[in-house]
Parts: sequence; C-alpha cells; structure tokens
Amino acid sequence: MKKVYGSAAEALDGLLTDDMLIAAGGFGLCGIPELLLGAIKDSGVKGLTFASNNAGVDDFGIGILLQTKQVKKMISSYVGENAEFMRQYLAGELEVEFNPQGTLAERMRAGGCGIPGFYTKTGVGTQIAEGKEHKDFDGQTYIMERGIVADLAIVKAWKADATGNLVFRKTARNFNPPAAMCGKVCVVEVEEIVPTGSLEPDSIHLPGVYVHRIIQGEHEKRIEQRTTRKKESA
Repeated sequence: MKKVYGSAAEALDGLLTDDMLIAAGGFGLCGIPELLLGAIKDSGVKGLTFASNNAGVDDFGIGILLQTKQVKKMISSYVGENAEFMRQYLAGELEVEFNPQGTLAERMRAGGCGIPGFYTKTGVGTQIAEGKEHKDFDGQTYIMERGIVADLAIVKAWKADATGNLVFRKTARNFNPPAAMCGKVCVVEVEEIVPTGSLEPDSIHLPGVYVHRIIQGEHEKRIEQRTTRKKESA
C-alpha cells in the first residue's frame, strides 16, 4: 500500500468534504500540521469542525481557516493567542466546545482505541458537566465523556518510514499521537522520511497501522512567545 505522497494537496485528494470533523495535532505553535492546513484552506471546503487543543494564532495553524470562515466549530481547550478565534466566539459566529486538555487528549485516544466513552472527575460541578451523564463511584461523582472519532486526522511528526511508523521530537509530540489514532483516515506531514527498517523499534512513538498517507516538506518553526531581557553590563 502506497503511503508516501508528493504534496499536501495530493495526500488530501479525495478525503475532504464540507461539514467534516477533523482532528488536528499541535499545541500552541508546536507540532502543527501547517502544510496540510494550508492545503485544506486552498481546497475551499467549509463548515468544518476541528478537534484541536487550540487554533494556532491569527495567521498560522488553524487560524488561517478561521480567517476564511471555513470553520464552524472548535472542540478545544484554549482560546488565547488567537484574536480572531476570540472575536468569532464572542460574536456568536463560531461554536466552541470547551474541553479540559487532559479530557480532550483522552477523548481522542479513546476514540482511536474503540472506547465509546469514559468517566472522569474533571469538570464535575462546572459548565463542562452540563448535559452530561453523572455517575457515582466509591462516593465520588464522575461525568461521562464521549470518545472522538474524526473523519480525518492531520498530524505533524519528525520522522517517518515508508510504512508510516512515526517519531516525534520532544514536546512537538503533544496531541499528535492521540489525534492520529482517532481519525478514520490519518495524513501525516514529516520533516524526514527514512528507509523502512532504519527506525529503532523501541523509539517509534506511533506505529504505522494508524497512518494512511505521508508527505515530507519544509516547515516554519515559530516561537509563540519570545521573552528576552537586556544583557547586563559587565
């Protein structure tokens, strides 16, 4: 089965439809599948729902799709750093389903593992719990959260081999593995494709069984918050 494609547009060919649910890896600006997001923007699909920790910033990450009004709903943990995300939400132009970060990660992982739902204490007694099933275990109240199964997963990894085995680099791993797991189809962009068999098995972070298509490309590495201080004089 061919998994390596020549471009983001080629890798997404035949996969994109209006009103689909897309799970996207990334945390802030770290580990964002920027090439695939750019191709989704260029495709013109609309009415999208994204399950992603956040929406990047105004001109990077999912933020570029907010600018073009191609996103109707975000399933997210964090609104900050994206003024257009906040503006659309406050104006009632964008639906937002807030999730605690751990809950969102587990919803993705559960969906990828075939687990339809799970109980968690996180969010009990808050707006997060409204409308959800409550159940007591050993005197403690829990709420039911549903696993996420996305129509498409788009993720960013450091290295891959031609069979789709993935290695992520440091904190860029973040939400990428659970996002990849929960997609019915998973498309990955990587910095390097290495020969099959060259990856140390114990170093593989996500096995190729979850990956359907791969592209290699150049990536921009931004710093989300640059903090500096003046050099003290000797």
